[in-house]
Amino acid sequence: MKKSTQYRLLQGNEAAAEGALAAGVRFFAGYPITPSTEIAEILSVRLPELGGKFIQMEDEIGSIAAVIGASIGGVKATATSGPGFSLMQENLGYACLTEVPLVIVNVMRGGPSTGLPTSPSQGDVMQARWGTHGDHPIIVLSPASVAETFHYMVKAVNFSEKYRNPVIMLMDEVIGHMRARVSLPPWSMVETVNRIIPNMPPEWYVPYERTSMGVPPMASFGSGYRYHVTGLVHDEQGFPTGKSSEARDNIMGIFKKIERGFREVCLVDYHRMEDAEHAIVAYGCMVLSAMSAIEELRDDGIKVGLIKLGTLWPFPRFALEHYLPQLKTILVPELNMGQIYREVVRVDMGRAAVEKINKINGELITPDEIIKAVRGLAR
Repeated sequence: MKKSTQYRLLQGNEAAAEGALAAGVRFFAGYPITPSTEIAEILSVRLPELGGKFIQMEDEIGSIAAVIGASIGGVKATATSGPGFSLMQENLGYACLTEVPLVIVNVMRGGPSTGLPTSPSQGDVMQARWGTHGDHPIIVLSPASVAETFHYMVKAVNFSEKYRNPVIMLMDEVIGHMRARVSLPPWSMVETVNRIIPNMPPEWYVPYERTSMGVPPMASFGSGYRYHVTGLVHDEQGFPTGKSSEARDNIMGIFKKIERGFREVCLVDYHRMEDAEHAIVAYGCMVLSAMSAIEELRDDGIKVGLIKLGTLWPFPRFALEHYLPQLKTILVPELNMGQIYREVVRVDMGRAAVEKINKINGELITPDEIIKAVRGLAR
């Protein structure tokens, strides 16, 4: 009898590449850069084997431009970057407004500028939300293990296709380079989502007409449907408009489709929160330190639990609001100066005491440091 599960020793970046392939990605344009280079290396071999295309671009500006073109052509596409994420921002805004599905993997490293190339950081959280100008929605996922990286990558591709929206996989260097024994399902068991395509004759097609989900059907260039794509605010036909009502409808439309899918795209897990009086809110590699700290704190009689954020944007405020009535304190450990901490404070509204613990020197926040901080809060 054939085994339905494959066990492999994988690095986080390898898991991201495998997840992309399992989700149906068949085009990659990227620029090798630490600490995400392994994704490009793997896909450069695997994609041609599957009939897909791999292009090493001259920089990340060209990378995301090529991905946008491939996606408009009907191919599931992804890009990768490190500090090159900064170079992608202008075209990321273009993809948001033109509602082009794509996935960007940003394996974070210390910054600003070229910063600490091989050291962990979580400094790009706010850039992932607000990096490009203007108001727009975005979906940002942050895995906390190698196995989760595979499954989140599948979800990232599916969310991008379902909602016609860019999705960012925001990993940190620790998760990207960590190795673990993981089980991967066969591709036949992986749930995949494809974009909605028009079911009317080409002459009846309205390229930005909203469905009941708020997501316009997307025709692939070359399939017989002709329509206009522009980075300017546009009407339902895709042509630039100066009418205030049409401009508002355009921008509100890209927000409303994500609002409708809010609960689906917000991935949250809880650990020992049922009776918790103290909570640790963590994401990425900080989940690992938090999980270790919680067990020791529980042994000491301190009722502490974990709220694990798998989705950073849109911020899953319900995850906090559900437990706030029972919480005395909240601790937010981050490898930045407090980027998600600000969101926690905003949602908390003074109900629990919120504190942070931060590092920006390329070192991890250890379980012992979290234990010391929680003990201090719990006194």
